[in-house]
Formats: sequence, structure tokens, C-alpha cells
Amino acid sequence: MSSGPTDTPIVGDPFARLELNLIDDFIRARGHDPAALRARRDHEARTILAEASTYAATKLGEVESRAHYVHDIHDNHL
Repeated sequence: MSSGPTDTPIVGDPFARLELNLIDDFIRARGHDPAALRARRDHEARTILAEASTYAATKLGEVESRAHYVHDIHDNHL
């Protein structure tokens, strides 16, 4: 078993594990291994990681917005 950022238990932020999974999925969709890409220091690797981070942040924003919306619906209809 390899050790890396996705193997570390996440404490605190309930969306942290989801964020890491979104980033890893983005990287794999571009044909790269997440651990290998993180180990690289070249411009292409940094660019892909930045794009993956932006993608994950956008998706997390959507998830949080939906969660707040559902919470608001339940608060107003109970």
C-alpha cells in the first residue's frame, strides 16, 4: 500500500476527503497517476494540479450550495 495524501485520514473538514477524491479523479481523467503527478515539479504538473484544485473547489461549492438549499427547504416545511 502506498502512502500519500489520499491515504491519510482527514480530521475536521467534512468535505476534505471528497475534495481529494475530486482532485484525483480529475488527474486520472487527464491520463496521469495522482501520486506520480504530485511528485513532479515541472510546469505541466503544477498546471494540472492547479486546474484539478480549481475543479474540486467548484464542485465542492456546488455540493455545499445544494446542502444549504436542502437544509433551508427542511427548515421551512417542518
